[in-house]
Amino acid sequence: MELKLMMEKLGAPQTHLGLKTMIKEVDEDFDGKLSFREFLLIFHKAAVGELQEDSGLMALAKLSEIDVALEGVKGAKDFFEAKVQALNSASKFEAEIKAEQDERKQAEEKRRLRQAAFRELKAAFST
Repeated sequence: MELKLMMEKLGAPQTHLGLKTMIKEVDEDFDGKLSFREFLLIFHKAAVGELQEDSGLMALAKLSEIDVALEGVKGAKDFFEAKVQALNSASKFEAEIKAEQDERKQAEEKRRLRQAAFRELKAAFST
């Protein structure tokens, strides 16, 4: 599912069978999943020409690289800055979620403290 979502976000959506074929192509331990090592193997195979030109893995490799000789240093700089910006925006989203969770925890802690203080006052007036 993660591979499917990644391919969609990169603008190269794949069918379920296409995704299974992609995984089989680099699945060294035959568990039907991609480990980090197997994910890196995609780029190694692309670099040495072991991937078919029309395969989904080749599309993934091409979407994740830039030819500095063709694009020039400025093009490569722009490419990597765009990648960093995309990662940062994802990180900002995660930071916002974490901040909301922290706020909820603090609000819950304040509520517990208020309840404890109320119980103490109630006990003082009950006796």
